[in-house]
Amino acid sequence: MSSTTPILHQNNHHQHRLLFSFTSKTTPFHSLHSLHFKRKPLLSFSSSCSASSSSQQHQSITRVSTAPVEYAPPPPDFNFHQEISRLKKLRSRLAVSQSLSHKLSVLDSDSRLKNFFNDKHSNYFARVLASLNLDQLFLIKCVIAAGQEHVLNLEPEYVESEARSDIKSALYALVEFIDRLDVNGRNSEAKDAVLEIEQVKDLNKLLKTLAEIEQFYDCVGGIIGYQVEVLELLAQSKFERKTTKSQHVHESMECQFLEIHVPSGLDLSQNTEYAAQAALWGIEGLPELGEIYPLGGSADRLGLVDHETGECLPAAMLPYCGRTLLEGLIRDLQAREFLYFKLYGKQYITPVAIMTSSAKNNHERITSLCERLRWFGRGQSSFQLFEQPLVPAVDAEDGQWLVMRPFAPVCKPGGHGAIWKLAHDKGIFKWFHDNGRKGATVRQVSNVVAATDLTLLALAGIGLHHGKKLGFASCKRSSGATEGINVLIEKKNLDGKWAYGLSCIEYTEFDKFGITHGPFSSNGLRADFPANTNILYVDLASAELVGSSENERSLPGMVLNTKKPIVYMNNFGDTHSVPGGRLECTMQNIADNFLNTYSSRCYKGVEDDLDTFMVYNERRRVTSSAKKKRKHADMSLHQTPEGSFLDILRNAYDILCQCDIKLPEIEGNDKYIDDGPPYLILLHPALGLLWEVTRQKFKGGSVSKGSELQIEVAEFLWRNVQLDGSLIIVAENVMGSTRIADNGESILQYGHRCGRCKLNNVKVLNKGIDWDCGDNTYWKHDVQRFEALKVILHGNAEFEASDVTLQGNHVFEVPDGHKLKITSGNSGLVVQLDPIEQNMMDTGSWHWNYKINGSHIVLELVEL
Repeated sequence: MSSTTPILHQNNHHQHRLLFSFTSKTTPFHSLHSLHFKRKPLLSFSSSCSASSSSQQHQSITRVSTAPVEYAPPPPDFNFHQEISRLKKLRSRLAVSQSLSHKLSVLDSDSRLKNFFNDKHSNYFARVLASLNLDQLFLIKCVIAAGQEHVLNLEPEYVESEARSDIKSALYALVEFIDRLDVNGRNSEAKDAVLEIEQVKDLNKLLKTLAEIEQFYDCVGGIIGYQVEVLELLAQSKFERKTTKSQHVHESMECQFLEIHVPSGLDLSQNTEYAAQAALWGIEGLPELGEIYPLGGSADRLGLVDHETGECLPAAMLPYCGRTLLEGLIRDLQAREFLYFKLYGKQYITPVAIMTSSAKNNHERITSLCERLRWFGRGQSSFQLFEQPLVPAVDAEDGQWLVMRPFAPVCKPGGHGAIWKLAHDKGIFKWFHDNGRKGATVRQVSNVVAATDLTLLALAGIGLHHGKKLGFASCKRSSGATEGINVLIEKKNLDGKWAYGLSCIEYTEFDKFGITHGPFSSNGLRADFPANTNILYVDLASAELVGSSENERSLPGMVLNTKKPIVYMNNFGDTHSVPGGRLECTMQNIADNFLNTYSSRCYKGVEDDLDTFMVYNERRRVTSSAKKKRKHADMSLHQTPEGSFLDILRNAYDILCQCDIKLPEIEGNDKYIDDGPPYLILLHPALGLLWEVTRQKFKGGSVSKGSELQIEVAEFLWRNVQLDGSLIIVAENVMGSTRIADNGESILQYGHRCGRCKLNNVKVLNKGIDWDCGDNTYWKHDVQRFEALKVILHGNAEFEASDVTLQGNHVFEVPDGHKLKITSGNSGLVVQLDPIEQNMMDTGSWHWNYKINGSHIVLELVEL
């Protein structure tokens, strides 16, 4: 229940009423109050942001600018180590405080707070802060103690009244106004209002953000601890050149000795028999597996914008191959479940946990998409969406928080490594456990090829079958890629024991380990380490132990990447680009918690016994990402939607070639830039998922250059089909039909009333795509066509074409409950539409029967 306490009223006979109130609501952090304004104030202000930096012996200097500035240097005597020492002592004292009032007393004794309130106008500030409740007061004082008072724009340096900033003048006026309130909250002297509604919104948002930081980073000391971590990482980057790299690494890894080696693992492309067996383990283990999607990133490099509203969009909303990236993830998952159903005759719905954030309204947009698509026919109860906190971006020079305007620091998601602690805090691990899940696969939304063939299934299969704690899906590194590497760590701990395990080194940390982007690294190691792809298998119980630890272990791989500028807009609309970063965690570095220890050094054969493991495959069957927007003149397609789409086409070429289908090979990326792709081929993953299944549905024929093939049906047969033009087959019931559950939700029922299509000895000839149209966006599957053969299957409709040439523009729309057969006759095409027999309505007139033979899956065509 919420209660509203009036703080400020403005009444007169000629003006609107202004209400400034606090609304009390229960929150995880004590009882945070939110500020609300109703009606726009009659007088308002705007102000530029000011920043200040100080140490114990340095008086802060207020910086005022009337023009855009890229960067303001820190005071020349700023002492990192002195500031870190001060904050660590403060953090320690706060940690042992038993109550909120005691914590406030500790903060009040801090030198930064004392200096701040020693201002001769401190009585004004004290009374402004007195309008906050104790929880909010604690958060604000933590910001000041952390040296970030410029976020509040309450400069500690005294400014004469005639030179006061707009915001300080407004705050003084606010306090004076509060002084005139009577006991009932009525204004005895009606004066001008002071704060803009947007300023109050920013303050509310700031308090919410600070509460989330204080709660989430409680394992390192909340807001104060966050700043300690930032300054320590900045100090390391600035002063590590004064020490040897090995000394720095040994200190940060807490060991006497450390080496990294190129790891070995199962090469799925070489050891095909074991790979097939591992994939079967992954299919068998589906009832014990969950899915985890870290979707909280801001994806700034994509530059994705809603064309109707102009709002920035998160990566999950990128329209790709005719659907959003998030829909693509769910299609891949449903294809795995469909494969399990075809093999074992049982249906399981995999629970999916999605980490979101408030960046670009990420959480609201993803929730809205799921609701609009009726939770993909899986039921809302099979999803858990949990929101990661945003964290302040900091200046690369001095760790000062970057500010857009008063009360509005620049905030970004704190990296996908937040997922483990957040999953514990939000009860996600318990939810998985309650659903009988032991392990989970983790993949990012921008990687569009992760589920290709058997990579993901083999990864999960080995993890489950051998009781591993963490597994990586890896591949060859792409030259110059901004991606980390997987390594085998060997280190001698301080206690003399030797520790081994697979882990990851982010590309931002290469210099620390003496790794270069070239063919050789500075320490003589070849830079042929495999790529880290962020495709993981994780044992849920082991991950929960890490996420629930009340120390830095729950935030693995903390880094401060300052190699890319922070770009933001101030309240005047001026764009700033400042060297900076924010504290990030990396989810894959949870592996550092799973090292195995031995009493003596192991020289070989250690990897098989480790709790961590790796599978390896061809790069385009493991990772190809749509992470950044391609610039018009850029000749590189790496990590762009265009580049990843080409890899999808290359995979389609590989599988169809194995089916004895002739088609042109895809040339280099430079050819695509000039002429576009040689064809478009989009195959629904449920056609096989595993390529050995797909190979049994396709056999013979050809796909000519400039053709388009889209198959959206799982029960499908292709025998000796020659395609020259566009062929599009779309079923409403690709894998089954939906039924209404007891709770009113639509649930997809696998194998029930599926659409079906057979093509046998068919030639398809039409003009197809207009390849000269400048509006074509191939990776979106947004193209103009001259002609096409399109088959639309409603409900459980079936389509069959045999020994026939289909030339020109055709649309065959088959109604629910009917079969359309096309053959050739003496005078042309013979088209026959018949109702499906009643006893075949649910099962269809034919289907593929899946059987396991050893470590392989064999299909049999069953005619009813």
